[in-house]
Amino acid sequence: MSDFKKYFPIFKQNSNIVYLDSGASAQKPSCVLDGMSKFYSETYANIHRGLYAFSEKSTEMYDEVREKVAKFIGANSSSEIIFTKGTTEAINLVASSFGRLLKTDDEIIVSEVEHHSNLLPWKNLEETVGVKVKYLPVLNDGVLDYDWLKQNISEKTKLVCVTGQSNVLGLKNDVKKIVEVAHSVGAKVLIDGAQLTVHSKVDVSLWNVDFYVFSGHKIYGPTGIGVLYGKYELLDVMPPYQFGGDMVESVSFDDVVFKPVPSKFEAGTPPIAEVVGLGYAIDFLQSVGMDEIEKHGRVLTEYLLEKLLKIDGVKLLSSKDSNSIVSFVIDGVSSFDIGLMLGQKGVCVRVGKHCAEPLHKRLGVESSIRVSFGIYNDESDVDKFIEALNKVLNMLR
Repeated sequence: MSDFKKYFPIFKQNSNIVYLDSGASAQKPSCVLDGMSKFYSETYANIHRGLYAFSEKSTEMYDEVREKVAKFIGANSSSEIIFTKGTTEAINLVASSFGRLLKTDDEIIVSEVEHHSNLLPWKNLEETVGVKVKYLPVLNDGVLDYDWLKQNISEKTKLVCVTGQSNVLGLKNDVKKIVEVAHSVGAKVLIDGAQLTVHSKVDVSLWNVDFYVFSGHKIYGPTGIGVLYGKYELLDVMPPYQFGGDMVESVSFDDVVFKPVPSKFEAGTPPIAEVVGLGYAIDFLQSVGMDEIEKHGRVLTEYLLEKLLKIDGVKLLSSKDSNSIVSFVIDGVSSFDIGLMLGQKGVCVRVGKHCAEPLHKRLGVESSIRVSFGIYNDESDVDKFIEALNKVLNMLR
């Protein structure tokens, strides 16, 4: 697994860089870069209505990726796959569209560990529609309080929105348990898979989730492309999110007939090349194997935790159950100073609240240092990080 750096051109050009920020965005393998370049230089045209070879080929490639995504996450049909700009837009699509089916005093449950992208759209619904947002607490060990969920969910609850894996703690949540509790009162479930999809096998049908979202750039694909999975019967009754070309059957000044799902939710020219790149990224992941990827991440996480615990003043936010994401603070030392000085030594980590400010407040920390692994990382990267961190701490202390 450690030899995977050879597939990523950025490391050939920057051999001294230790990139430990894949939770923010992963680097791109040659197959994605070359595949998109080939598409642009040999095949590119706008999709659907063009009656010529370039357009027909582009349409074919675009539709093939939709099928590929459906199989990758275990959807029953490619019609349940909507292409978006990313996880954020996918969640906003559900909030905007499904949200129009909600009414005052309906309830939405969101957990305390959520990224702002899975918090702010629901708070906006609270302000605009009048729904009530309730917050599923996190226990001191970072695990969600499932007992609270069972006790506080009711027939008023229409949607439960929870991340599949925390972008701060690296802990996976029990999706099947959440779905079972939610469905027992008729509530729907949205899972934010932005962090989960790249590290673990996903099966939306097995989990019986209603909505699932993720981004291409975190699974070694390009930016500007994301996925919304939704059960067909839900997407079918939801109104369109945006309006424009290619999402209508007919238009007159008196009437509009929208195309069926998924076209109803993909107005305008889509990110065609980015969809193609997403397909190559999925091919890459599957060539490695999701089980091997998860195993690799857990080995590196365990190795890093072992090293961090030997450093005076380290307070871990993550635990032995975390995968590929480890956040921590160091007593008496600014996380931002550490991050800046590590960056000057070519070690790339993330510092701050990681777009999860409520979680940091719950944990009693102002900001944290986050190390997040990709499949191109190995134990030597951890060793270099620890060596650089110790040097920085010696200077700051």
